[in-house]
Amino acid sequence: MKEETYIITGMSCAACSSAVERVTRKLEGVEESNVNLATGRMSIRYDQEKVSPQLIMSKVERAGFGCQPYIQEQTTPSAGSARDKFQETQYVASHGKEHSSNQNAKSSEQKNRELQEKKYRLVGAWIFTLALMYVSMGSMLPTPLPLPELVQGASHPSNFALLQLLLTIPVLFYGRYFYSNGFSALFHGNPNMNSLVAVGSLVSFVYSLGITFLVADNPHQLHHLYYESATMVLTFVMTGKYLEEKSKKKTGSAITALMELSPPTAFLLKNGNTVEVPAEQLVVGDLILVKPGSRIPADGEVVQGSGGVDESMLTGESLPVEKIVGSAVTGGSMNLNGVLQIRVSRVGKDSTLARIVAFMEEAQGKKAPIAKIADRVSGIFVPVVMAIAAVAAVVWFIAGKDVAFVLQIFTSVLVIACPCALGLATPAAIMVGTGLGATYGILVRSGEALEVAGKTTAVVLDKTGTVTQGKPQVTQVVVAEGVDKKYLLSLVAAVESQAQHPLAQAILDEAAKSSCSQNFSITSFETIPGKGITATLQQGATVLVGSLRLMEESGSVLPQSLAKASQELPEQGNTLVFAALQEGNAMAKILGLIAIADPIRETSFEAIQQLKSMGIKTILLTGDNKGAAQAIGNQVQVDQVIAQVLPKEKAQVVAGLQKEGLQVMMVGDGINDAPALVQADSGVAMGGGSDIAVEAGDVILMGSSLLDVVKTIRLSKLTITNIRQNLFWAFLYNTIGIPVAAGLLYPITGHLMSPMLAALAMSLSSVCVVSNALRLRTKKLEIQ
Repeated sequence: MKEETYIITGMSCAACSSAVERVTRKLEGVEESNVNLATGRMSIRYDQEKVSPQLIMSKVERAGFGCQPYIQEQTTPSAGSARDKFQETQYVASHGKEHSSNQNAKSSEQKNRELQEKKYRLVGAWIFTLALMYVSMGSMLPTPLPLPELVQGASHPSNFALLQLLLTIPVLFYGRYFYSNGFSALFHGNPNMNSLVAVGSLVSFVYSLGITFLVADNPHQLHHLYYESATMVLTFVMTGKYLEEKSKKKTGSAITALMELSPPTAFLLKNGNTVEVPAEQLVVGDLILVKPGSRIPADGEVVQGSGGVDESMLTGESLPVEKIVGSAVTGGSMNLNGVLQIRVSRVGKDSTLARIVAFMEEAQGKKAPIAKIADRVSGIFVPVVMAIAAVAAVVWFIAGKDVAFVLQIFTSVLVIACPCALGLATPAAIMVGTGLGATYGILVRSGEALEVAGKTTAVVLDKTGTVTQGKPQVTQVVVAEGVDKKYLLSLVAAVESQAQHPLAQAILDEAAKSSCSQNFSITSFETIPGKGITATLQQGATVLVGSLRLMEESGSVLPQSLAKASQELPEQGNTLVFAALQEGNAMAKILGLIAIADPIRETSFEAIQQLKSMGIKTILLTGDNKGAAQAIGNQVQVDQVIAQVLPKEKAQVVAGLQKEGLQVMMVGDGINDAPALVQADSGVAMGGGSDIAVEAGDVILMGSSLLDVVKTIRLSKLTITNIRQNLFWAFLYNTIGIPVAAGLLYPITGHLMSPMLAALAMSLSSVCVVSNALRLRTKKLEIQ
């Protein structure tokens, strides 16, 4: 199966997106097809042996819409000599197909240009509409507005009607898109919102045009002119669509902001010289210079210099991160101080920034399950509304009403119906929600993942690297009587420098931090599996470093001063490393112990308490022994600890919790967490974890704080609440508006809904839905 994205043009409402989905899903070999009205893109998965891109595009085009592949930026070559190939590619691209790296920028420019053109057309439409309203309605005011006698209705009715016709034609011209698109969709069997507007306004215009030729014989026919209805319907709808487009543009502002983070140029260090080059020409292996106050143009590793880097665009954390030689840096982040020389490691679509943008676009292209109701309704909405309008008109005609009354009913029903509000309810909220999440370093893979996260009733937390930092550190050094701590650390560090395991590195780091300057020369070294290390110093003494069992087997006796610590520290989750010194034929003497633990992240306790306050069960899942696991569990106060679980058993544990009726969210960062992340209803991968875990996750946290898990759940709840509000408004509006427009209240009130009022209400409905979605941008994900 192959999955591709296409840009769909010519869509105006949910009926359009439903039509595109319908025609593509009918193709044999298409497994899934989803159209996002807010972004104008279609995601389709199909069997390449049965379906081709050409077939997909032709099928969509025959349905009356434009269709072209969405081209994502290609990976840039990854060798120094590949620059020539890259530049050759640039030449070919610029003289052949449009280069994909500029597609988003050009698309944005095109959208801005189209929006500006809509503004000009709208201004023109309003000028002529207001002029028409002045002519047609001015005489009805308590103080009549002046008109030249030549065009007054009382003295020159034909001229009065002709002037209204002349003022109406420019408005129809400015709104011609509704007719071309609406009737095209109608003739292709996929009527949409534009079809409703086109038919409704054109019926009013044609009827008025006929009356215009009768005015000379019967001046009383002036009262049956509806030119102002046709123009006001078009102008109000144009206004609503313009405001809707402006609002929709804001819903994607998070992606736009991310894309603008990458600087346009970079300072390339080559042959001892510094050359400013376009950032898009960088290749893997290039050495670049980044000055203070500049954004880093590409992912890489610091090879010289140090300084603080603002990575808030990735993690949501406002505090700068100190970078030294060997530190990884991300393109788009800000170098606050210090001059950095960076070796480029990732460029193009492989860069972190590009992957985030692609991730967000993917999320916005996939629908949430909650949208299915609106999709089903949207697919039949326009034909049903046209049928209701026709039936209502016929019923009122049979009831004895004149043509003008029937025309008003027919036009109002067509115009007030709004499939746009239904179609935008879900995608607009998901676009804003995923954008809000990105500002907090939370990347959501799909609309479904965003919806499911908020239903979580149990959070399963991997211990190492998730609840804890994943990097063992020395927590305490306890020495026997008369032994100096620095002496002990220096001695153990000298022995452990020959070893290669995480605990050894923790001791070496602690010795360096404690400024232990005493040096010991090791002449021989032996590892005793499962117990520790023995080493011989240059002066002939033997050093034993390892477990208490190794000490006891050598005949050493644990000093009373270490007894209490040796019992209490393991209960707190520490691993103990004992050290003993044997000189000559004397019995080895234990010098002290070093406690090592994987420290709990500063935010883990607070995050777990917040999850519990939300009524969510918290479970610590680890392969560690029960004692160490329970010690960590007690410190962060989780509800349940499940220890000594093999990697392959983690998914089984999650499945077991699901069988108990729990909606499970799994949070992990390692390769061994991947099966559990897939099994869980919602898999959350810590961004600093393995690539496999990240690929398996439904949600990616760019930061390392468990508070981001709480924010993810809150983001989901806020977004789904917003979608429900939008759907409620859209359904309520149409449920009430259409019957009222059909004359339901006429027998009671004696009044009909004006087509102008119907157009205004329809226009405002879409604007209200998008505006409500934009409210999400003001929300805070932190629990106050």
